[in-house]
Amino acid sequence: MNHPPAAAEIGVIGGSGLYALLDNASEHEVSTPYGPPSDPITIADLGGRHVAFLPRHGRDHRYPPHKINYRANLWALRSLGVRQVLAPCAVGGLRPELGPGTFVVPDQLIDRTSGRAQTYYDTGAVHVNFADPYCPAGRRTLLQAASAVHPVDGGAMVVIEGPRFSTRAESKWFTAIGGTVVNMTGHPEAVLARELSLCYSAIALVTDLDAGVDGDHGVTQEEVFSVFRENTEKLRSVLLNAVTSLPLERDCPCARSLDGIKLPLELP
Repeated sequence: MNHPPAAAEIGVIGGSGLYALLDNASEHEVSTPYGPPSDPITIADLGGRHVAFLPRHGRDHRYPPHKINYRANLWALRSLGVRQVLAPCAVGGLRPELGPGTFVVPDQLIDRTSGRAQTYYDTGAVHVNFADPYCPAGRRTLLQAASAVHPVDGGAMVVIEGPRFSTRAESKWFTAIGGTVVNMTGHPEAVLARELSLCYSAIALVTDLDAGVDGDHGVTQEEVFSVFRENTEKLRSVLLNAVTSLPLERDCPCARSLDGIKLPLELP
């Protein structure tokens, strides 16, 4: 069953370990020109806001980072009326003080992926401003909503191709070039949101210290999933608080990201 337009105004894209968010939600299939999104989208009313939730990897975690249909995911959310997106994710810490359980609200992104479809605009001259990849209003909202868990304000998220973890040398290099945390899904998700004129804000949960930071210890999948499970309720609480606190009107650069640009396709 397809939803009519403007069925939701806020979208949450859940990461590893966060496969459900909303209670008493209805589930809906959404089709896009890029294929189906990762999973049916659930929609519910939360504090008077219409919220859509989409598990990035699918609810059974069937899509690894390099196989996620990012274009379909963002297109599907916009087609439902979503204009503000919150994007929780799991990350590795690139600094000794960013140990497991730390929350970070990044303000920058470094793309180290390869081969991913990262634009909707394959024809025409469409160049969006991406100097500041995250919505300033969304970031402020997340920082306030997460105040009880003392989030780190700012930092660069390095996004790698995966699905393997970094080598020690890569990890040290990421730190040397200014990275704060390392992740596998933050790009192209952020830039696709900008190309759709969506507000996009990430909140990262550190699940481990990356290989080049923590002596002889190497990152394991079991460790990542375990720390995420331990902090899922904290993250869920932060997201629910943030959803009800996002500004009703968008007065930020994201809303104007496509002003003056002639698009080669019609947006939903």
